[in-house]
Amino acid sequence: MAKWADYLISAVRYNPEHTHITHLYAHEDKGENVGEGASYTRQAIVDAIEKGTTFVTIYKNNQGKYSKGQKVFVIKVNGISYLKTTDNSKEEDNLENLPEF
Repeated sequence: MAKWADYLISAVRYNPEHTHITHLYAHEDKGENVGEGASYTRQAIVDAIEKGTTFVTIYKNNQGKYSKGQKVFVIKVNGISYLKTTDNSKEEDNLENLPEF
């Protein structure tokens, strides 16, 4: 597999009220394979993207292997940074298609 990004996001964790993401599970993209994952705070991912680190979502396909999802961007809405795969102008992260951990 070709390298998709610096890191690959496979899952998310929400706050107790389930209103926003608090942590993301990300793996190093090693080109030919997906590295071991670790939990990172939402702010750590926002900071990394703003410094130029690239992130893509991943998901397990029917064969149990990872498939490439969408590139993750930081989009500011009303001055607040959100993690998004598309700029939908909503005041929320839009990674809801990822499983929770």
